[in-house]
Amino acid sequence: MTPDLPTRLTAKVRAAAHPGGAECACAAGTLAHRSDVTVVRHADTVAKAHAPDTAPTDLALRLATAARLPDILLAPLSETPAYLDDRLVTLWPYGTPVDPDVPDAAPWEAAAVLLAGLHRAPVPAASAPPVMRGPLKAAHAVARLRTAVTRHAHPAAQPVLGAWAALPAWARAEAPMPGPAALSHGDLHLGQLVRHPAPYGPWRLIDVDDLGTGVPAWDLARPAAWYACGLLPPDEWTRFLTAYRAAGGPAVPAHGDPWPALDVPARALTAQTAARALTKALTVGRPLDEVERALVDGCARMVSVPAQLAPGSPA
Repeated sequence: MTPDLPTRLTAKVRAAAHPGGAECACAAGTLAHRSDVTVVRHADTVAKAHAPDTAPTDLALRLATAARLPDILLAPLSETPAYLDDRLVTLWPYGTPVDPDVPDAAPWEAAAVLLAGLHRAPVPAASAPPVMRGPLKAAHAVARLRTAVTRHAHPAAQPVLGAWAALPAWARAEAPMPGPAALSHGDLHLGQLVRHPAPYGPWRLIDVDDLGTGVPAWDLARPAAWYACGLLPPDEWTRFLTAYRAAGGPAVPAHGDPWPALDVPARALTAQTAARALTKALTVGRPLDEVERALVDGCARMVSVPAQLAPGSPA
């Protein structure tokens, strides 16, 4: 992680917000700073430094897709990424994020409708984005867990790794995803929605880093996994699924049991999320909390249930 990256990125976004270099008292700050991403804001402009291994051609295609679907995805201020030293940087309009302190206001229906629109959108052959990166991100999370347990053994690792090993090869990023492919976000959670224009505009999906063509059910898998593990209330899951179906989302059948389509992606997201949680706990030497334990327990049940996740009950 570059220690001064937020400072240099802040200078870049300020220059973009005020091309003439005028003095200001605008709202500004660092929104995220990790080894793989740094995001800063100045006034109504946001700059994002993408992961060091981001391919410029792939990112440009993803930006073009967002620009083509501004009613679904937040459109970038430019479709051409720039470099800040060795990091690709993109500029975006600021949007108001979901408030995590008001869970009753979680925009499940809006997220579902946006996903349905994304999954139905045509994919132009000449400018199709690359493959959706969801399975690859899950594989990276499990690989980090394997590294962590070589240093700090933990009994929770066995069910997580067992659940992962039981998945088909495509869900572990070891084989091509099955078709038919659709535009897919690749990392859907409520933190990937903002209101634009801020603060009361319509909801839009953000973060194109994993966007691409693939199995659309992957985008429903995180809420499905949380529901199956008992972490998402049934009424919230029902709101999400019902809105997705009503909007014509193709990832699940319009009627009947959705779990044959959701089973593998939900299992993969359960294993991925549990792997991340356990890796973080091992890194700082703390016990698993209640939510993290529920995810590990879900993995343990997955190992013992070779068929689909049982709808309406823990995994």
